[in-house]
Amino acid sequence: MEHSPIGLFDSGFGGLTVLKEIEQALPSNDFLYLGDNARTPYGNRSFEIVYSYTLDAVKWLFDRGCRLVIIACNTAAAKALRTLQQKDLPRIAAERRVLGILRPVTERIGHRTKSRHIGILATAGTVASNSYAIEINRFFPDITVVQEACPMWVPLVENNEGGGEGADYFVKQHIDRLMTRDPLIDTIVLGCTHYPLLQEKIFRYLPHGIEIVSQGKIVAESLAEYLKRHPEIADQCGRRGRRDFYTSEKADVFDRLATLFYGREIRSKEMEF
Repeated sequence: MEHSPIGLFDSGFGGLTVLKEIEQALPSNDFLYLGDNARTPYGNRSFEIVYSYTLDAVKWLFDRGCRLVIIACNTAAAKALRTLQQKDLPRIAAERRVLGILRPVTERIGHRTKSRHIGILATAGTVASNSYAIEINRFFPDITVVQEACPMWVPLVENNEGGGEGADYFVKQHIDRLMTRDPLIDTIVLGCTHYPLLQEKIFRYLPHGIEIVSQGKIVAESLAEYLKRHPEIADQCGRRGRRDFYTSEKADVFDRLATLFYGREIRSKEMEF
């Protein structure tokens, strides 16, 4: 059996911040990254559209040999993962696996908070799905979850304006709203893979002592543990240290901004669904 890459899918660039952390945990594994930049953003789209786009991406990655796919997009994981796992996988590829990036965070977050009050900063689509609150309360029924949609944060990052003074207004605005609604919050989840690029400003406007939880490192640890628990899947994963990047946008457009998220130069290839 030919060894396969682990697939990662995102609506655009943000999943690269997750891949960067996963590589630290699994440096020898092969990865195939797909960014659906031509159809981004997903955050304000309906369940049906996000589900359809996500299914397209998963099938595309399966066709390229991926037997394990990580949905590294919060909106796609929130709106489409459960349906994919329950309805589509048994029909199209029962032996393959699709995992998301919400559960690793939600099943651990209760061990990070002392006040039992948690804030979620995310896109409008992720907040509207209520997936974080549902999943957190499934594992930790005693925790109060307060969510704040931050619609301007992704465009700020993708226009490379996250470090400028103009971003301060929008970062402070949403943090102030969140903390006003629940001053007992002591832990905040960055529920969008773009948001680590705003982390310096987020810390600037947060009250002292609040912990920020980014998804990348937790997802990386969870994936490494998953592969140890499932050697039948781990044994199918290629280990040549190969990285391949694809985008539904023009490759040169993707490559310029992808470097900001990934931390080093990327040379991607264009694809079509």
